[in-house]
Parts: sequence; C-alpha cells; structure tokens
Amino acid sequence: MKMQTRTYFRGGWGQGFLRWVNLRPEESERTLLMFAFYTTTSIGLLWLETSATALFLKQYGAELLPVIYIASSGLGSGLGFFYSRLQKTLPLRSVLVAIAILMGVPLFLFRVGLQGNYVDGVIVLATVFLLRLWMDATTVLNDLNTSITANQLFNIREIKRTYPLISSGLLVADVISGFSLPLLLVLVSLQNIIILAGIMMLLGAGILFYLTRRYQQSFPDSPMRNLEDLQPEFKSRRVGGTLQRYVIPLFAFFILGQVLFLVVEFQYLSQLERNLDASAIAGFLGIFSGILGLFELATQWFLSSRLIERLGVFVAAMLLPICVVIIGVITFAATSFLPPSISILGLITLTRPFSLFIGVVCLKFIDELLRYTLIASTGAVLFQPLPESIRGSIQAMVRGIAETLSTGVTGIGILAIIGLCYWAFPNLPKVAQDQLQGNVFVGIIVLVALGWLVTAWLLRSSYVNLLVQSAEQGRLGFSDVDLRAFKRAVIEVLEQPGKEGDKRSCIQLLSQIDPQNTGEVLAPLLPRFTPSLQRQSLEVILEYPNPDYLKDIQALIAEQLSPEVLALALRYIWLAEPELDISTLKPYLRPEVDPTVRGTAAALMLRRGNTEDKAEATNTLRRMLTHKRERERVMGCRALGEADYLQALRVYVADLLQDESLRVRCALLEVIGSTRQEEYYPSLVRGLYYKSTREAASRALVKLGDEALPLLSELAEDSHKPDLVRFSALNAIATISTPAALTQLTSQLITSWGTTRRNLLRILLKMPGEIGIDAVLDRLGRSGVETFIEQELLLLGQIYAAQVDLEQINAETLSTKLEPDLRLQSYQEALLLLQRALLNLESDVIDRCFLLMKFLYPIGAIQAASFNLKSDSRSNVAVGLEILDNTLDLPTKQVLLGILDQHPSAEKLEILTEILPYKPMAPSDRLRRLLELRHFLSEWTLACCFHLARAAHWSLTTDQTLVCLRHPTGFVREAVLAYLKEASPRALLELLPVLKNDPDQIVAAQVQQMMVDLSN
Repeated sequence: MKMQTRTYFRGGWGQGFLRWVNLRPEESERTLLMFAFYTTTSIGLLWLETSATALFLKQYGAELLPVIYIASSGLGSGLGFFYSRLQKTLPLRSVLVAIAILMGVPLFLFRVGLQGNYVDGVIVLATVFLLRLWMDATTVLNDLNTSITANQLFNIREIKRTYPLISSGLLVADVISGFSLPLLLVLVSLQNIIILAGIMMLLGAGILFYLTRRYQQSFPDSPMRNLEDLQPEFKSRRVGGTLQRYVIPLFAFFILGQVLFLVVEFQYLSQLERNLDASAIAGFLGIFSGILGLFELATQWFLSSRLIERLGVFVAAMLLPICVVIIGVITFAATSFLPPSISILGLITLTRPFSLFIGVVCLKFIDELLRYTLIASTGAVLFQPLPESIRGSIQAMVRGIAETLSTGVTGIGILAIIGLCYWAFPNLPKVAQDQLQGNVFVGIIVLVALGWLVTAWLLRSSYVNLLVQSAEQGRLGFSDVDLRAFKRAVIEVLEQPGKEGDKRSCIQLLSQIDPQNTGEVLAPLLPRFTPSLQRQSLEVILEYPNPDYLKDIQALIAEQLSPEVLALALRYIWLAEPELDISTLKPYLRPEVDPTVRGTAAALMLRRGNTEDKAEATNTLRRMLTHKRERERVMGCRALGEADYLQALRVYVADLLQDESLRVRCALLEVIGSTRQEEYYPSLVRGLYYKSTREAASRALVKLGDEALPLLSELAEDSHKPDLVRFSALNAIATISTPAALTQLTSQLITSWGTTRRNLLRILLKMPGEIGIDAVLDRLGRSGVETFIEQELLLLGQIYAAQVDLEQINAETLSTKLEPDLRLQSYQEALLLLQRALLNLESDVIDRCFLLMKFLYPIGAIQAASFNLKSDSRSNVAVGLEILDNTLDLPTKQVLLGILDQHPSAEKLEILTEILPYKPMAPSDRLRRLLELRHFLSEWTLACCFHLARAAHWSLTTDQTLVCLRHPTGFVREAVLAYLKEASPRALLELLPVLKNDPDQIVAAQVQQMMVDLSN
C-alpha cells in the first residue's frame, strides 16, 4: 500500500511561507521533524557544553585544555571508526537511534559521579574530565547522525533547499539555551543542568525514532556498505597534477581553520577562568551564546547568501581570517604598547589584562559568528571542483581525519608553548606570566589567520582550473561557480599559448555561465585569436551587443580578416552603435566582395537605412537570391534572416522553398523562423518529416519560441504521426525551454504512455541545468513521480499475471493435444510471440522506472545500478540491488527491489501482491484483460494478442476489435484483420470497403486480397 506523505502549511498563508523559505509542501513535514530533532538535541548539547566547560575550568583550569584536545583527537577517530563499523553490522535506523540514545544516557551516570562535597575527590575529578571529553564526543556523534539522517531523508536536489533550514536549528538552539541558562542556574544547580541536557538529548532521540519509523522507506533494512565499494569503476584514482596542487592547500585550509578555532577557544576559556568563578562562567557562557545565536541567525538568514553572491566564495571565506588578524593586531598592540592602565572618559579604567579579556572575547565572537555562517556556507563549495569519484573520500579525509588529528597536534603545541613560557621566564609572577602567555597566543592567532589567508589564496589559483575541467565533463552545475575567479582563470587560459580546443571550451563555458558579460573578457582578446576563435567569440558576444566594446571590434576590422569574421564584426558594430554613417556599408555591396560580407551589409542596410538605402540593399539581395551559384543564394537567404524588413524580397520565398539546393532550402527555413512569416509555418512543420531538413526546421521552430508551441504540441500529441517526427517536435519544445514550453512537456508527460513517455523522460532529463527535472518536480512534486513509478509497477503486475496464466495453459494444451498438429503448432508460435513481446514490454517498463528514479535521486547512482542489473553475473546484480537499497526511499522500494532481483515471474507476481492482488484467470479471459489495458501495451504486444486469439480461436469483444482496427500502427490493424477473417468473416466483409484506402500499403494490399477471397 502506498504511504501518503503528510504535508503541513496547506492554507494560503502556509503556501506563502513555504515559498518564502523555498520549500515544497511535500518536504515540509520531513524538514520540520529534522529541525525539531536537531534543535532539541543541540539545546541539550549546548547545556552540556556550558556546564562541562564551567566545571572543568573550576576543577582543572584552562591550562589542561590541551590535554582534552589530545584525548579528543583519539576519541574522535575511534568514534568515527566505531560508527562506520556499526553501520556495517546493524540496519541504519537502528544505528541512528542507538547513537542518539547513547549520547544522552551517560550524562545521568556523570551526574552521580559529581556527588560529594570534597573538591579534590578522585571520583569527582575523573568525572569532570570524562564529562568534558564526552562533550566533544557527543558533538562528533550528533554531527554524524544529523548529516546521515538528512542525506537519507532528502535527495540531492531537496537537500539544497532543506538543509540550510535544518542547520539553522543549531543557531536557534544557541538562542534558547543561552538565554535560558541563567534562569536554570537560579532554579537548579550547575550539576543538575547536566540531567536536563540528558533529558533533551533523549527527547531528540525520541523524535529521531519517530522520524525513522514515519519514513522507514528512506532507511535500508540491511547494513550499509560504501557505494564506492559497490561501484569499482568509480573508485579514486591517484591524485596528481592540477588536482594535487588543489588538494594539498585544501587540506591546509581546513586544518588551519580548525587550529585557529582551538587556539581562540583555549585563550577564550583561559580568560574566563582567570576573570570569573564557576557560576559566573556558566552564566556568561549562556548570555554570550544567546547573543551570538541572535547575530548568527540574522547573518545566516539575511546576509550570508548575499555576501557570498556579491563577494564570491573566496572573498567570503577570507573575511574570517581578515577580521581575526585585525582584532588580533589591535589586541596585541593594546596589551603590549599601551600604558598598564588607561582611563576612558573618566568612566572606565582599562588595564592590560582587561584589554586582553575584551580582545579575546571579540575574537571568539567574530570567529563563531563567521565560522558557522559564511565558512559553513562556503566550505562545501570548495569540494565541488573535485571529481565525483574521489570527492566523498577526500571530504571524509579532510573533515573526519585531518581535522581530528589537527586537534591533537594543536593540543600538543599549546602545551609546548605554555611549557616554553615557563622555562624561558621561570621567575615571573603569575599575573605577568598569564599576561605573557596571553600575548603569545594572540600573536599565534594572528599568524595562523595569516597562514589561513595564504592557503585560501593558493586554493583560489587552482580552484577555477579544476572547476573548468569538472564543468566540461558535466560534473558541476554552473550555480557553484565563483564568477570572478572563473573570469580571471579564463583570461589566463586564453592569453597563454595552448591548445585551441581548450580555449574553445573556455569560451563556451563562459557563454553559458555569464552570457551577458562575455564581451568584457573576449573583446580585448580578439586580435590574439585565430580566425576560428574570433568567429566563435563574436557569435557569443553578438547575443548581447554592448557599445563599451566597440573600440576593440573596430580595431579588429582594420586587420586582414576572413569573410565570416568580418561579417560578424560589421554586424556587431551596427547593432551596438545607435548612430552610424550608412555610407560606410555601401562599399561592401560591390559584386567582387565575398557574398558573406555582402549579404551582411545588405541586411544591415535594410535594418538601419533610409528608403534609398533599403532599395539598394534590396536589389543586392535580389541578385544574390536569383544567382546561378549556390553559395550566392545560400548567403542571400541567410541575409534575409538577419533583416527586419523584407520588402519586395518576400515574393522569392515560395520559389526558394522549391530550390534544387538542399542548403538553400535549409537556409530559407531558418529565415522563416527568424522573420516569423506565418504563412510559411506549415513548411517548417513539413521540414520535420524529412531527414535532410529536420535539423534546420527544428532550429527555425525554436526561434519562434512560444509562438511555435501550438504547432509542435499538435504534432507531438498526434499518435498517427511517425514516432521520429513526434520525437523531433518534443525535442524542439524542450529546446525552446520557456516556462510555457516546460508546462507543455510536463502536461504531455501526465497523459502519455509507452514510447512517448520514455521519450519525454529522456528529453526532460537531458535539458541543461536540470531545468527539466525541476519543472517536473515543481508541477508534479515528488509524490507525482512516485505515482508514475507505482503505475509502472501495476503494469508489471499485469504482465507477470499474463505470463503465469499463459504458461499454465500452454502446459495443459501440450498435454491434452485436443487440436490438430498444424493448429497446435500455429497456437504455439503465436503464444511464443506474445511471451517474447511481454518480456520486451517488461524491459521497457523497467527502463521507464529507472528514468523516473533519475528525477528523484543522483543520476550517477541510478545509472550505476542499472548497469549492474543488466549484467549476467549474479554478483553484479547484487551490487546493483544494494546501490538501490542504499539510494532509494520510495514507499514501494521493497517491491521494486524484489522485481529487479532475478526471480521467476510467479515469485515476482507474489511480491507485487502488496499493491496488486493476483487472481488467476482462464487464458482467454487473461487475453481480454490485456486488451482492456491496450493503451499501456506496446504496438507489437497488442498485435501478438490478436495473433494468439486468432490461433487459439478465442473470442474478443466488439469494442476491443473495432478500437484496435483504428490503431495508428499498420501491423496492429493487419493483426486485427487476420483475427476477424477467422472469427467473423461476415462482419469483416462489411468493414473491408471502408478500409480499402488504408494509408499503410501493406494493410491496403491485405484488404484487397481479403475482398477477393471473401467474394469468392
């Protein structure tokens, strides 16, 4: 039974709210539950963090924090290994809930260990140390739980919309936990807050348990295996060259970011420990967290995306180290060079220790604010240029291993620096020693931040080169591109000597990413290009003519250019400049000028000239259109397409459509599209019927835009037209790509079936920028695509039922042999034909299921599963099934996996009973049942049904027979006629005069022969 996905916010205001937060209704419940789980658990974690930190500082002081960092490094690596092993032994939903419970239960034991009135008790000291260590462990486990659960609940397209909202749960938790903590300290003791933290974590575990049960189809029942292990062809290759030059600073970027975070945190907690007592520390941490959470929420919701869009990825990523350097330098100067105390307006006395305290608090504030907003938003983008086959493994190494190990190394380094300070200045008083260490660590913070800036700069130099390679191979969406960095890299590639193919790819990518501003990059480089690159560049920038680049184009015209480049340059100048002297074009009208340039000049004069100029240009084009040479006529036709004013030249269109030259006819079809001559639109449609003119007719129809949609839609929906022509019409609609065109395609998808649906799905999947996928999901939603898949499964149920019933009756017939041998042989042949047709139909249905799955899940994973399932190897089939098991979250997932496994039809039919109960039927009844589903059957399957009915002498209903007699496919009508000749010759005799003019020659000949046979 199909699970109905519950959605919230169905009212008018609710729909408006969902649009405001960029959510679809069917995603609302999952997102809300994930937000509730993450917020609830994070509140508990933040209460735990505040309490554990305050208790640790009270018992041990800040100087032992490096020991925690070292221990956390080992514990974090061990937990990551434990988590991965647990996933391989238990189902995922059990792992997630168990880990969520595991995070909270030990807190109650820690509270027992904190009992006692003596401060120096061994149990209390050990408990505080372990509590602080467990705080870091729960942070690691919660991050793993949240990211894995989100990736299971949402596909790759949904998570772009939902995860920013889910991740803001941490910021909301910051505010709630921060402002509630001072009140809780009054109501309960500091130690008892740990119990409240444990309760909140267990409440979060309860929400997660409900979530995994509510959406159990999203979580595989079997233990998980790494998809890279299942797809050996996608395993990582050795990193080298440009990739290696990118990966090394990528590691350094995240390692230095982690080091900076730890040093700032250590110095921040050290200053709190030196200036406040334990209860005051807890209260300060709560207020600080609450205020910081408000700023983080405001930054994340209103500033982050705008800053990243305006500044670019790298400038946004550099803001944090830049701010840290500025604040660090000011703090260092204030504590090193200012007087020991200074009065501000006679109200506040600022001492060096207090200056250090204020400076470190500011460092902590700006670090957390920008780290969890800008850095969190840009960090994932830095992995995008990596090839998909190694992206996941490198990301796991960076975030899971490198950052964890750097925590331990940082702890060792902090201990070494503290020891060095004591060794170098053993006789300093404690206050002076603390001041010295504070200044040293502030200096280290500044140096680490500067190193972070350097690694970001090194990343920037390799980022776009990898980005271009990824985009060329279709691995990267253009929305991920840092535009400024990309343009700089393109200029470097185009200016330096290199392969022309690489430069051509750069120009093509630039035109796709930022088409309106391509002239800014390409125009100054035109003189350095080869003629082919000049032509490509001018074609690109002609889409958006800009007067700012006229000087570059005019300088180009002064050089010796090929006719094609000169024609493009002339067109650009005259389209970009509003006022020019028309006489400068007249020299190009002379007969000795190349027809490409001459036709362009004439077309421009028709656009911009006065009556006399237009007459002169018209005469020039008339001579070209009637010239004996083919190239003259072709260039004349192309010039007509560039002209806005055809004047007297319109009379030549009809004759040119009949021109002996194919190139002339194709050029004229594009003219019709460019100039929108409605009376010749039928010629464009006829052009789709012939292979020689199909491409030109498609381009012309695409130029018409939405105006061509009624023509193309009528052609695509007419089942009596050839499939290839209908496919060309659908392709043209997809190329138009306007909202109306997308609406037309999705509307046809709803009503189509069989080959037409398959073609539509393939066309929509191939549309650039995934706009076809987004259009289907916007119109139908995830539930609509799931309904399509369920429809296909229902059809599979009918196919398997027919196979089972027909196999049984075949056995009976062979055993009884009631019919003569010749008739039995005919029956067996017809039955074998139908069985093979059903097998082919089954394959078509499964192919459509895989196409539909690509709308919901990563195309690479679905493609890999499909490839493995088509193998004859049982092990490869198992690999394909496991890929799907770890990728799909369909309500009918288990049914689909059972069908894709290599089971007999009877077992598959039993699997399908969940959505389609099986009722055995007599063979003739099963055949009639198939014919009732004729709209969903392929043409050949339908024909085989009639051949079997004829051979077995089974009667069919009048409606089934008459409807199929009007079928658009000729061999179906042929099979119906053969059936009627055996089943009802008298009725056939009445129908034959109506069918004698059948458009199919074979059917018409069959009708004539039958009329002769029956008349005798």
